[in-house]
Amino acid sequence: MISQQSWEDARRLWDFQQMGHRVRPCSVAIGLGSHDLGVADTTASLYHRGMAPLVVFTGATSRTTRERMPRGEAEHYRERAIDLGVPANAILVEPNARNTGENITFSRALLADRGTHVTSALLVCKPYEERRAYGTARKLWPDVEWVCASAPMAFMEYIDSIGDARLVIDMLVGAQQRLMVYPEQGFMIRQDIPADVEAAYHRLVSAGFTSRLVPVPAARD
Repeated sequence: MISQQSWEDARRLWDFQQMGHRVRPCSVAIGLGSHDLGVADTTASLYHRGMAPLVVFTGATSRTTRERMPRGEAEHYRERAIDLGVPANAILVEPNARNTGENITFSRALLADRGTHVTSALLVCKPYEERRAYGTARKLWPDVEWVCASAPMAFMEYIDSIGDARLVIDMLVGAQQRLMVYPEQGFMIRQDIPADVEAAYHRLVSAGFTSRLVPVPAARD
């Protein structure tokens, strides 16, 4: 059972993680691999709206995707986007990244090898990881203007779409921890964290939502 306090704390983290950026046309859309095929759906929608002429899907597999996406997250995303009408020649696949830092670094190298000049990028990810992704991208590719985008879903609507509330809350807690510890390790820019958000994080950790925490100090996962 998830307590009312934990639901309230999770919603507080959810709200904080979303950047609230206004989507606009960019040089490229980069879809960050994960267990959530909705990222591919959102990226495809942005392409059809004319928000980017080129799409990069990046991601290998992880413990949460190796069974459901055996060909790799980026490849499954590509297949989904093609099913949704995105031309195959408008999609690049980066199949090796295993964490957010590698998503950015490897996508940057792929685009450079292709000769694509990037001044701005739509960073498409899960709704509860916008701030984490943004902080990482700003650190590793600072000369690009980053615009975060994710599925426009309310908290409970998103949980219903995933079908696993504990997984979503665990992921939220993990994303929040990384905002707090990764800047000191040089993995992302530092961002101000309101006291009520930090308190919500600590209560959720105490309540046992810890499966996505990393040891401190630790390598990025």
